[in-house]
Amino acid sequence: LSIVLLTPLAGLLVLLFIPSSNARAVKLWANVISCVGFLVSLPLVFQFDPAKDFQFVEKAAWIPTLGASYNIGIDGLGLLLVMLTTLIGFIAILSSWNAIQERLKEYYAFFLVLQTGMLGVFMARDFLLFFVFWESVLVPMYFIIAIWGGQRRGYASIKFMIYTLIGSVLMFLGILFLYFQHLNQTTVASFDIADLMRTQLTSGQQWWIFWAFFVGFAVKVPMFPFHTWLPDAHTEAPTAGSVVLASVLLKMGTYGFLRFSIPLLPDAAKDPKVIAIVSVLSIIGIVYGALASLMQKDWKKLVAYSSVSHLGFCTLGIFALNPAGISGSILQQINHGISTGMLFLIVGVVYERR
Repeated sequence: LSIVLLTPLAGLLVLLFIPSSNARAVKLWANVISCVGFLVSLPLVFQFDPAKDFQFVEKAAWIPTLGASYNIGIDGLGLLLVMLTTLIGFIAILSSWNAIQERLKEYYAFFLVLQTGMLGVFMARDFLLFFVFWESVLVPMYFIIAIWGGQRRGYASIKFMIYTLIGSVLMFLGILFLYFQHLNQTTVASFDIADLMRTQLTSGQQWWIFWAFFVGFAVKVPMFPFHTWLPDAHTEAPTAGSVVLASVLLKMGTYGFLRFSIPLLPDAAKDPKVIAIVSVLSIIGIVYGALASLMQKDWKKLVAYSSVSHLGFCTLGIFALNPAGISGSILQQINHGISTGMLFLIVGVVYERR
């Protein structure tokens, strides 16, 4: 897993030594390393045992005083999302060959950092590590939109940054609350997700942590009414940026619900009020996203609003809280990642030709 996670970073280190004047070498190296990133992730599929829980687990001390460790591993959900990330990352970088002509080295460098961040989110089994990866995705995406985006790129990138940062701050407060509750109960400092699962929380505490997490994940999904950054970001981002944003970044939100909100906070997740609120927001998102798509003259906006609609189905499935709903949601997330990524590539071809 560490090899899969660190391949883009290793490629980035080499990329830094390639002279910017040699555009062909920069492009070739970035494409080679993204292809290698996909190839090294393939053995995970063949060695994965569906009967077991977390696999390929690696653990090393990181910040022992805080109880944070470098702890990564994947289960079935993680495997699907890691494979989606390596595949889409490769295709996105490949699609930039002719589209991007200026500041190539920085462009590919940001993409490789983004790739590492996204993979880390789906692998982390330590909450602090998860949060570091979660935040590290924002910076390269911000620059990809802000530098290589369309005419309103400044507005779109700032809006993306503000929305996701506010969501992240609330989520981090929820993580810290969990951490200190665990510390009070066991006198052991630990950010390990498995340890925090065992923390005793009253239903009131679970309620507050749930909503703190909810805002962080709902902004990423994006659920109605937190979705307004998405059409702008999609429309202004370069084609490869739109592909990665739609295919992988939006899945970080649904992944958060499945990995953290439901297992960590079962009482809050089962609360009829919570289920009613999330279900209503999801259904509004489904209908509103579809109607908004019908009205769009801009193709990228059309696909962006359709994403709001599709991901409404994903969140609705998750909070159905039954095996069929959750399995369907995961399947729809992967399907959406592939189909919407390809739709953005098709739109990108037309944009570039016209």
